[in-house]
Amino acid sequence: MIAVWIIIGLAVVLVAWLILTYNSLVTVRNEVDEAWSDIDVQLKRRHDLIPNLINSVKGYVKHEAGTFEKITALRSEAMKAQNSGDMKAIATAEKNLQAGIMPLLGYQENYPDLKADSTFLDLQAQLTDTENKVQASRRFYNGNVKNFNTKLQVFPTNIIAGMFKFVAREFFGIEDEAERAVPEVKF
Repeated sequence: MIAVWIIIGLAVVLVAWLILTYNSLVTVRNEVDEAWSDIDVQLKRRHDLIPNLINSVKGYVKHEAGTFEKITALRSEAMKAQNSGDMKAIATAEKNLQAGIMPLLGYQENYPDLKADSTFLDLQAQLTDTENKVQASRRFYNGNVKNFNTKLQVFPTNIIAGMFKFVAREFFGIEDEAERAVPEVKF
């Protein structure tokens, strides 16, 4: 009779552990999804700001149409990548878009009237703020991915993760190795 109670007690403990482990995996997976959503929101904000920034600059910089077309094309590529859900494609497209925007922000040095335009300055400040938020969201996302992936790999949680088909997530990182290189500063 005591053996039966011990077996029942062990079964209850095992089921409770299974439930707690599964629930902790779901919680961490949802934190990763929430963190990705934060990135998604900031990227959408960036995509929405770009046409307004281009329009505010167009009036001052008539002969730079090629730059505007390039930025518009890069924005379209970034939006397509975002809709695809492919992390590598999103990272690459967003890196290209960010690089494409930089000349637009530099026009204020060459066009003094643009430097004084309050709409341009406001949009520039919003875009800078958005870029900072994108970076913070990426760090938050990568932290959550690290926690999730670690949880999937440690014993005995990895057994439960495998049983319920939890899949590791990719970090939102630098794809181009040239970006990792330390810049050379010359005076």
